[in-house]
Amino acid sequence: MSTNGHQLIIYTDGSSRGNPGPGGYGAILMWGDKLKELSAGYRKTTNNRMELLGVITALESLTKKNIPLTIYTDSQYIVKAVQLKWLDKWMKTNFAGGKKNKDLWTRFYNLAKDYQITFQWVKGHADNPLNNRCDVLATTAADGTNLLIDEGYERDLANG
Repeated sequence: MSTNGHQLIIYTDGSSRGNPGPGGYGAILMWGDKLKELSAGYRKTTNNRMELLGVITALESLTKKNIPLTIYTDSQYIVKAVQLKWLDKWMKTNFAGGKKNKDLWTRFYNLAKDYQITFQWVKGHADNPLNNRCDVLATTAADGTNLLIDEGYERDLANG
């Protein structure tokens, strides 16, 4: 996906039924008058992993790098990790202290280097139609029948 000179806007959301349980993410990418929706469901995961995977999948779908973009999310977990530099600390200490979701945070960190990202927190389940649409995408994916395996989560479960 290219931006054709427009500001790229991304909305994301994640959902989990049970936490852990079946989960899904939804993402909407907008540039100019174009819109693209992404979603997928997983058989066993957490809401934070799905929030992160929504952002990661949106970034991985882009074909142009080094562009400014704004990501809107209702995840304080993501916004604070980036804006308060928690992620930088986690990366420097190799996630010392048992910080969760190392696999996804590392994936995001490596992707984010290629973009000029601004994160904006939005209140979930409120009056933002794009955030609400992402919620529908995420919950519909979580409730689907052909759920994927969150290999990072299930590997961590197996390893204790």
